Amino acid sequence: MSEQQPMSPRQRLQALLAIPERQRTDSQWDELIELEIVLAPGNREGAPQPGGGMRRNPNAPQGGHPKPGGSPHGKKSGKKFHKRPPKGNG
Repeated sequence: MSEQQPMSPRQRLQALLAIPERQRTDSQWDELIELEIVLAPGNREGAPQPGGGMRRNPNAPQGGHPKPGGSPHGKKSGKKFHKRPPKGNG
């Protein structure tokens, strides 16, 4: 048991995160950043590729931005506008 088994990327990431920020060396920072990139959800094996999935609403605009003035949850904004009553003559 004198040989040490290589750590999985997740275990190595946890070990690097356990080191206080002020005490990390530049090489440890580089390794930490590289592991975070490799383990990011979009970079995992079997992750869906951007633009390859089904759209939820086929009638949604292609730009991906909501319509101006719309709220993100489909609710109306909290502002209520009322018409002014007509001016009285007299």
